[in-house]
Amino acid sequence: MRSRFAAMVVLFVGAFVAVHAAADEGMWTFDNPPLDKIEKAFGMKMSKEWLDHLRLSSVRLAGIGSASFVSKDGLILTNHHVAADCIQQISTEENDLMKNGYGANGEAPLRCPGSEAQVLVETRDVTRRVQDAVPAGQAGAAAFEARKAETARIESECANATSDLCEVVSLYQGSEYWLHIYRTYKDVRLVWAPEGQAAMFGGDPDNFNFPRYSLDAALMRAYDEAGNPVTVTHHLRVAPGAYRDGDPVFVSGHPTSSGRFYTYAQLEFLRDSLYPLWLTSMERSRDVFREYTKRGEEQKRRALFEIGMDENFIKVAIGYMQGLRDGELMKRAKDAEDELRAKVAADPKLAEEIGDPWGEIAKAQELHRAYFKRFRYVRMRGSDAFDKARQIVLLTAELQKPNEERFEEFRDSALPSLYSRLYSKAPLYADMEEVVLADRLAQLAENLGEDDPAVKAALGGRTPAKVAADAIAKTKIFDADARKALVEQGRAGVEKSKDPLIRLALALEPEYRALRTRYEHEVEEVEAQAGDRIARARFAIRGREIYPDTTFTLRLSYGRVSGYEDHGYMNGPRTTFYGLFERAESFGNKPPYDVAPGFDKARGLLDLSTTYNFVATLDTFPGNSGSPIVNGSGDLVGLLFDGNLPGLSIQFVYDERIARSIAVDIEAVLEALRVVYGRGDLAREMLSGAAK
Repeated sequence: MRSRFAAMVVLFVGAFVAVHAAADEGMWTFDNPPLDKIEKAFGMKMSKEWLDHLRLSSVRLAGIGSASFVSKDGLILTNHHVAADCIQQISTEENDLMKNGYGANGEAPLRCPGSEAQVLVETRDVTRRVQDAVPAGQAGAAAFEARKAETARIESECANATSDLCEVVSLYQGSEYWLHIYRTYKDVRLVWAPEGQAAMFGGDPDNFNFPRYSLDAALMRAYDEAGNPVTVTHHLRVAPGAYRDGDPVFVSGHPTSSGRFYTYAQLEFLRDSLYPLWLTSMERSRDVFREYTKRGEEQKRRALFEIGMDENFIKVAIGYMQGLRDGELMKRAKDAEDELRAKVAADPKLAEEIGDPWGEIAKAQELHRAYFKRFRYVRMRGSDAFDKARQIVLLTAELQKPNEERFEEFRDSALPSLYSRLYSKAPLYADMEEVVLADRLAQLAENLGEDDPAVKAALGGRTPAKVAADAIAKTKIFDADARKALVEQGRAGVEKSKDPLIRLALALEPEYRALRTRYEHEVEEVEAQAGDRIARARFAIRGREIYPDTTFTLRLSYGRVSGYEDHGYMNGPRTTFYGLFERAESFGNKPPYDVAPGFDKARGLLDLSTTYNFVATLDTFPGNSGSPIVNGSGDLVGLLFDGNLPGLSIQFVYDERIARSIAVDIEAVLEALRVVYGRGDLAREMLSGAAK
């Protein structure tokens, strides 16, 4: 359920207000890399050519995660769990590719519905233009609309001048605005994926833990409009074994929204309001899908990915809340904020310029508390069918407005990608959609009350189960051509539509718009303007030596290959294929510690000393999954796929003593391709940089 995953990505927010950065800390933009820090730490001078090559070899898989080109013929390496959305969509009842894997017999690549590969080709500083669009002294709704309009104009001008994707992103909480231009490949196909058990060995118990033994890797390929593999100028050179313990490594990826520079009031909102609701929602969603799997093996196949996502988010939410409930951590955050405020107060000119942004943000959090739950339930995220219906309702209304007045996801610059996703022929399963929609409607009624206007509009006096059953049974939204026809009819056609999912989306639209607009004006704009002034204060003290908050845009992080101590036990930096079989045997080869069939058959042929997974002190967030890890020469040595459980607290305070990023060693990928899956051709392509 793509929309459900994308929604959760936005919730991956953390916070850190300290001014001083640890040695390996930071997710830096490529226009402002920490060259001095890297030279001091590793004794290496990083050239512009080195950085440009890594940037142009890096790939963002739209709305999902990170990846990289590994041959001139458009071959893309990413995680299995990043490609899982595609793998799940192209699986069938007869062939469960999540379980069985794909490509071991040289099958033709399969197109991933709605997927896009994006490469950052250019960035431009548009700060002055965006900031000048807001008149001095203007605030609130007027300021938000002025900034939104100018951002839309910049994106539209860019899109009219190029066929590439144009996005304006805010950095340093609004102190800087940059235009990011992406070359986009809309035809992405799955080439190879291992069996699910090989990719997810150890299941949820081993998730966020180390040692690990996971082949969390997959290969895709980008194609041009004529259906031929694209030719790319920049791709990473694969270098198995080209690093040693303690060596410097670098990661290039797209960490999602973090907010490490949130204020203490924002931390309290996360701790007391957002994360508890998030945890409850994910636990309920997991239980709904678990119940659904009892219907049969096919239902189990359909829900496996959803359950895995929920279990992952549950662990993350628990880890985040534990961090925020740590009195020492919160004290450090409060002390850091107080220190910054004291430095501002000590400079009368700066104090007059900055004012009290911390108080303004605190007030915004109080306002948000009053309705954030309502906004969450009215959105009803989770059902792909309903999400598509709501998107059609909003889209046809927004297209009637000037470009600069629309919600940002409906601006002209975003429409090609939106249409690609909306008209995707990825399968929707009626029985699963009905279960999810009924649950979301039930949550709406349970939390807002039966007499609430939004509940009455949605249910019309019927039960959630009845509304969901009737809507799913009679809707045409499952048909991609029908969705396209509805959009082409425009707003008038949508308003006349008898489709029950469209009618449901129309019924909830007024409340959704009111709550979203209120949030954008009362919270988002206040945080942008106040955050801008806090960032200016930091700039006055430290300048751009501080890295910006993350925004699912390309970042560079650095660290070393290094083990760590966990509760008195020392974990080495690497695991091997030997360890895989030993761990399986210690659990009697029973799930989730059963060796994947392909590995079991190939055991006598594998080089068991091959490094499987390794850890490094890289500072990474969700969204970095699938990121390439390169050595000092810029050669690919690993593929990032996870972080360790103690390191979840780096959402708030980075600590290289305990925080580790976990990677698949490129040696393991090559060995598995050659020996386990019989795809020596792909291994040779990766090593030579070209298809044979």
